[in-house]
Amino acid sequence: MENLNIQTERLLIRNLLLSDLHDFHAYRSNPEIAKYQGFDVMSLEKAASFIEEQMDKQFGQPGEWVQYGIENISTGKIIGDCAIKLDKYDPRIAEIGISISHLEQQKGYAREVMLGILSFLFDIKALHRVVEIADAENTASIRLLESLHFRKEGHFIENIFFKGNWGSEVQYAMLKREWDERKNL
Repeated sequence: MENLNIQTERLLIRNLLLSDLHDFHAYRSNPEIAKYQGFDVMSLEKAASFIEEQMDKQFGQPGEWVQYGIENISTGKIIGDCAIKLDKYDPRIAEIGISISHLEQQKGYAREVMLGILSFLFDIKALHRVVEIADAENTASIRLLESLHFRKEGHFIENIFFKGNWGSEVQYAMLKREWDERKNL
């Protein structure tokens, strides 16, 4: 197991730090950011507790979600966070998720983060498969996944009781060989 440190052109994906608290809370307390996510709006105390739980977690424990900060290298501030979970039964498969601050959207950061994570998982860790599950109404995430050539594998109708209502989800995935083919385009 290891601490994660993925650098892209503008961003550093790394463990969360207590010094990230105010920037983290700024978007994690926004109902629009929480709308399609598995988390609810966070108080400052809950955000601090969450960072404390996550900051020492290391990459590579099958079955465990680990949340990482997405730092803008030029400002030193986090602009979102992402999570990676290796499959409990087969650690050659990973599931990922991303949240970008409402203050930082529409700047290409989600795409840059996805490409950085995919490169890490496929090129460095040689994983076989990466999965992303999104709320069926989250059109921005779906557009991003499709633009990266993820393959839609399923549309699940009212499969999850989520924040007081039945919700529908879509599942996308990419195989290492698809990633390799995409890189050669």
